[in-house]
Amino acid sequence: MKSMLLDFLNVTESAAIAASPWIGSGDKIAADNAATNVMRDTFNLLPISGTVVIGEGEIDDAPMLFIGEKLGKGNSPELDIAVDPIEGTTPTVNGQRNAITVIAAAPKGSLLHAPDMYMEKIAVGPKAKGKIDIELPLQDNMKKVAEANGKQVNELNIYVQDRPRHEEYIRTIREAGAKVHLFRDGDVIYSTATCIKNMNVDMFIGIGGAPEGVLSAVAMKSLGGEMQARLIPQSEDEVKRCLRMGMKEPKCALYHHQLVNSDDCAFIATGITDNLLLNGIKTDSGQHMTQSILISGKEKRLRYIESVHVMQEARAATIES
Repeated sequence: MKSMLLDFLNVTESAAIAASPWIGSGDKIAADNAATNVMRDTFNLLPISGTVVIGEGEIDDAPMLFIGEKLGKGNSPELDIAVDPIEGTTPTVNGQRNAITVIAAAPKGSLLHAPDMYMEKIAVGPKAKGKIDIELPLQDNMKKVAEANGKQVNELNIYVQDRPRHEEYIRTIREAGAKVHLFRDGDVIYSTATCIKNMNVDMFIGIGGAPEGVLSAVAMKSLGGEMQARLIPQSEDEVKRCLRMGMKEPKCALYHHQLVNSDDCAFIATGITDNLLLNGIKTDSGQHMTQSILISGKEKRLRYIESVHVMQEARAATIES
């Protein structure tokens, strides 16, 4: 996996650049389509035999890199691939913060195979690893996280997506005296931030997409944190989809090793717009400037990568002159 990291970086950078003309456009379908097509095309240049096990599109009615799709030239290694060509389509097309393009990869059979549906998630950093239990009440988990982090409960910083479905979480956290930090989009960003010391994010909790959950789980495993989850099927059809994918108990608790069971994994994200982890794309004088994070599970290392990409038009003009 280590030898593929820069190739994977090229995938996210290319998809982010493809999405950048649609920043502020209001056109979600065009933005997602641009990023998805370039991500697929770039993956298909790689000497891998990849299978999309976590795809995007069903919840947002966007063009898909669909679950089961084959990527790469068909060579070894055989890999599970999780993708979100634009995590934060709405902020992208509204010119707002918190949009990234992101992928994760691990050896075949290592990532959870789950439909694109809602998932309850709880995430903590390395100090609280092994202390949480999604089956316990939120108050109990807060006490355990506070103790692990050397804090009082009223000192905890807990990040929750600003959605009506999270009103009970928000009420419980505030009644306990802890601090709620609301965000509109980007739960991959905020769950991953629990593992980065200077971010001061003690816990992430909420209900969001399963693709984002598995992507986050790879980043967090590589950085020593922990995520637990539970799928939340919204209909009998979604329950049947889980069963068809081999999940005998669709609503059971999913522990971190069930989301990703290999240390030989990789998580790569490139900023589209500015966010807590990354700067968004900047364009100037015929160049795109990108910032990305590259996380290697084998090395337990996070790298920040800044790249300059010369636009094709600018390159052609230079050659002609």
